[in-house]
Amino acid sequence: MRYIVGIDEAGRGPLAGPVSVGAVKLVDSSNKKFLRGIKDSKQLKLKEREFWFSLAKEMQKKGELEFAVSLISEKIIDKKGIVYAINLGIKKCLIKLKVPRDSKIFLDGGIKAPKNFKNQKTIIKGDEKVAIISLASICAKVTRDIYMTKLSKKYPEYNFHKHKGYGTLDHRKTIRKFGASMVHRKSFLKNI
Repeated sequence: MRYIVGIDEAGRGPLAGPVSVGAVKLVDSSNKKFLRGIKDSKQLKLKEREFWFSLAKEMQKKGELEFAVSLISEKIIDKKGIVYAINLGIKKCLIKLKVPRDSKIFLDGGIKAPKNFKNQKTIIKGDEKVAIISLASICAKVTRDIYMTKLSKKYPEYNFHKHKGYGTLDHRKTIRKFGASMVHRKSFLKNI
């Protein structure tokens, strides 16, 4: 059986929290009509992202698709860098999904799958152009947003539920006031 896989990340730039890598696997011959109208997660409103994410979960329960999301911690980002963290997330997703080496893999932006996946294509703005990458971006973003909202309960002074760790003016002011938390990316805080 041949598969197609879409991969994207969310949370490359925030000052806090993990980077999230999402991957979606479909049988190549399967009906992809359900993906009509999907957009990149950044172009969707919260309710629209939640709709697509719940659809992916429902389809996974029915065995019509599989998806995986890997959250790679701020500690790994600080120690090894964001590119390493994203590559690690890609590897973990491919392992979780048991993606065969002959699968067609579509990736967003500048990311790449391990070299032993010969049939891969990186597409600039792929999350806008390729539906399966769009769904991967939604899975990555929604999963990360849920995680950051949970962190907000543990670190209420930082308001992670509002900005999800991104470097908003409010977030930067809070860091200057309280200092960095355990979940801040210390390597990203040089100019705060």
